[in-house]
Amino acid sequence: MAEETKETKKVISKEKKPKKKKKKRKILLKISIVFLLLVVIGWFTIGMKVMKLRAEAKDLVANTSEQTFKATQTSVVYDTNGKVITKLKGEKDVYYLKYKDLPVYAVAAMISVEDNNFYKHNGVDFRGIARAAVSFVTNKGEVTQGGSTITQQLARTVFLTREISWQRKVKEMFVAWGLEKEYSKDQIMEFYLNNVYFANGYYGIQAASKGYFDKDAKDLTMSEAAFLCAVPNAPNMYEPYHHKEKTLTRRDKILKDMYKQNLITKSQRDEALREKITLKKKKTEQKRNYIETYVIHSATKALMEKQGFEFRYVFDSDEDKQDYDEKYNKSYAECKRTLYSAGYQIHTSIDLNAQKELQSSIDNALSGYTEKDKNKVYKVQGAGVCIDNETGKVAAIVGGRYQKNAGLGLNRAYQSPRQPGSAIKPILVYAPAMERGYGPGSIVNDNPMNPKDKHRVRNSGGSYSGSITLRRALEKSSNVATMRLYEEIGPKSALRYLEKMNFKSLDENDYKYYTTCLGGFTYGTTAEEMASGYAALANQGVFRDPTCIVKIEDSDGETVVSNPSKKRTVYSANTASMMSSVLKSVITNGTGRGAKVPNVDTAGKTGTTTDNKDGWFCGYTPYYTTAVWVGRDDSRVMANLSGSGYPKTIWSNFMNELHKEFSGGKKLNSYEGGGGTDMPATGQTTAGTTEKGSTKGTTQTTTQATTQATTQATTQATTQGTTAATQQQTGDDRRGAGNDE
Repeated sequence: MAEETKETKKVISKEKKPKKKKKKRKILLKISIVFLLLVVIGWFTIGMKVMKLRAEAKDLVANTSEQTFKATQTSVVYDTNGKVITKLKGEKDVYYLKYKDLPVYAVAAMISVEDNNFYKHNGVDFRGIARAAVSFVTNKGEVTQGGSTITQQLARTVFLTREISWQRKVKEMFVAWGLEKEYSKDQIMEFYLNNVYFANGYYGIQAASKGYFDKDAKDLTMSEAAFLCAVPNAPNMYEPYHHKEKTLTRRDKILKDMYKQNLITKSQRDEALREKITLKKKKTEQKRNYIETYVIHSATKALMEKQGFEFRYVFDSDEDKQDYDEKYNKSYAECKRTLYSAGYQIHTSIDLNAQKELQSSIDNALSGYTEKDKNKVYKVQGAGVCIDNETGKVAAIVGGRYQKNAGLGLNRAYQSPRQPGSAIKPILVYAPAMERGYGPGSIVNDNPMNPKDKHRVRNSGGSYSGSITLRRALEKSSNVATMRLYEEIGPKSALRYLEKMNFKSLDENDYKYYTTCLGGFTYGTTAEEMASGYAALANQGVFRDPTCIVKIEDSDGETVVSNPSKKRTVYSANTASMMSSVLKSVITNGTGRGAKVPNVDTAGKTGTTTDNKDGWFCGYTPYYTTAVWVGRDDSRVMANLSGSGYPKTIWSNFMNELHKEFSGGKKLNSYEGGGGTDMPATGQTTAGTTEKGSTKGTTQTTTQATTQATTQATTQATTQGTTAATQQQTGDDRRGAGNDE
């Protein structure tokens, strides 16, 4: 029986083996099928795209000639009606050099620092890519060396963009391979050194040599050539006038690399390292009018976004902001330079008639102020931005008073942040309060604050009204009521609304000092920001990123950028409607009296800072939103300046002219829910308690804020990487609070 059992087991065992083999085969077959499916899917999703990119690259190269690398295409800017505003043209062809005329030291320098296998590869250096990848990992994510060859850089510069995507990189490689088949190494080096960007508007080695040293490229010393070749790797970081020490450090590295690669002798290296670099005086930047500077800025940002750049306005630390600024500056410079060579057709929302009226309104109102600074620029200035409420785009932008051949380098409307005073109250305090349950009829506390109150402020002229409605508090621009609301909301919560609307100059101190709610910022806001903030109220609480770009087409008529404005809901529609109702009351019964546009619903708010250094009027109709600022570039006191003075006059003159066609008028949305009248909103109590205190004194910042506020020597003309002129802020307490009367 035992033997029989053993035999049975053997038979069973033999029968099981084939079954196991069959099972394994089935598993392998399934795996093979899945693998083949993945290959097929991969082919259709990636492979076909790669082949398409290869075909596109092949066509690009096939249509090139030597002239391709010499020519520059003019970009044309159009207004909202299709009329040409201006043309943006580069000058690359003027300074083009043949290979035999290129400085030998510049060729050697570029090869040593950018592509030391230039004469060995066929357009793509896979070993270089591997080295760059290893370096990236070993240096914990820091880019210490690039993987792109000179041919790839040429392909990207002339044919492609800096868009961050694998498609662009693959296409770049195919173009590089194609160029290597079509042209000799000497020709590629010739094309490269004539097209590469050397900062400050200089394209090519000859233009850079003329610009920085006032000499022909053939006359450059070895040290000067290496110095210039340090720039293209990161034109903003190694910009010679502002970052000369960094440029010199990179020059030294290039000279040492040239020696290590046996391109120069030790004595040549040492002599070049000792040579002092002396730059010629920086050329005066071309004076462009306010439309052009804003179009260039808006178009550059639109191209940056198209290429994947993510804009940020709030940062975790100084290091975080510094890192962002470096990336921003590099991307901004790269995209901006394409405007002068890519042959774009730039369609804008600028209305030349509105532009003319806004400029005239500012010039006429301030014509009595004729004093000029050492640069012959008027000391008293004004700026304004008008947004078309239907599209959310900028219809007119004026960055200062008109002066022929003077003063147009700085566009104050978007480059110069200034203290907004009480004009900030509706979008920073009152609208957020309404989001928390307040309404126009909610009762707020306008009694004097106790001297012991931590955030004590006073009303202008010592005027207090006790318990009043929120509507009345904004009509009279009560500082006390505003502060008590702000204390309840909290700086972090309130400022989050400005963050959502991309206010660029917010500083960590703005979250600490409560006088921010009265317009006392560290740096301030711009007319562009204020106009877009008020436009959100006019647009039922929906914010649209301010820009004048409608679309950008390439030289072939293909759309590159279309309607770049991003939008997001910042306030509820109810809040926006209630705020419109209250701001209409400011026009009829408050500090904005006299600004009513005939036959058209008008909402607005004044703003005046401590010591009358800045005056604002911001407001809107159903059709347009406009913000106007008046003040001095040096931020000194301007006697009798208030938001209800020159700013309101400019605003009214401009808006009245702009609305002539709207004789019938169009009503702003009226709020008909709880809190829409001057009765307290359901369940809403007063925003503070009645306290005894002095009724003397004028508006001023709290003692703590005044003593601790940051005093700035200068205000940067732009906070996100533009290089416009700066405003001098001599001896100015930058935290001036609202002071409306």
